[in-house]
Amino acid sequence: GAYSLSNSHNVPPIPINSQTNSTGVGAKSSLLLWRLFSFFLVFSIWELAGRSDISIAFPPFSKVLVAFVEMIFSGEFVVAYADSLPPLLTGLFITMIGGVIIGISIGLARSAEWFIMPLLIIFQTAPVSALIPMLTYIYGISDTSKIVAIVILGMPLVALNSYKGIQATNPSLLEMSKSFLASRVITILFVILPSAQKMIFAGLRLGVSGAFIGIVLAELLITPTGIGDLITYNRFIARYDKMFATIVSILAIAGLTLSLMRLFEDWLFPSEKNS
Repeated sequence: GAYSLSNSHNVPPIPINSQTNSTGVGAKSSLLLWRLFSFFLVFSIWELAGRSDISIAFPPFSKVLVAFVEMIFSGEFVVAYADSLPPLLTGLFITMIGGVIIGISIGLARSAEWFIMPLLIIFQTAPVSALIPMLTYIYGISDTSKIVAIVILGMPLVALNSYKGIQATNPSLLEMSKSFLASRVITILFVILPSAQKMIFAGLRLGVSGAFIGIVLAELLITPTGIGDLITYNRFIARYDKMFATIVSILAIAGLTLSLMRLFEDWLFPSEKNS
């Protein structure tokens, strides 16, 4: 009895970190399986709907997949995205940098909020498709019109989320910084901005989504070039499998970009990952 009792005291405890890591790995695997299942379910429904002769303009997913692979090896996607990426990246850069700066400014300065906030709300709620003809009249058929359309769609989302993040700073943290006699600059850099980081990154992801919508709308309504040309041309010649393959490529690139941004956010702010 004494021997068994002493042995029970010598059993090494199970490390908590290993338990946590195994739980995290299991949760990630389960999430990945559910995502794969959701894709399988959507594509299966798409395949069945396409084969049920709903419309000649709605091909089954298998034909779209074949067309997708063909367009990769034929270089059609390379040529199209070579036209679409320069204005997209330029507009995205302006949207991210300008949106964050504007959002932080109106969150910190009441006068800036009174002046800029109504404009952001107007641009967020305005139908961009109705504004694009005006952009074409002002800037002509050029990349400038596309860039402006991207900025109009994406920047209000980034700015408003950044503003909300600044406004949502915990008042107790601000009071604590005052009690330690922290300057305004120190309070902004080490209290307000870290508190708003999640909302700012959420706004950046929304801005990326808006930028992809903006480039597609601009190329469909302003001038048929790049990705918009692929969609318009294949619709005109009734190659609906290639048309949907182009749309799938846009969704895939946008989803991959947003996933990479989320991974970068988790790497940059690991303490906020599970909060």
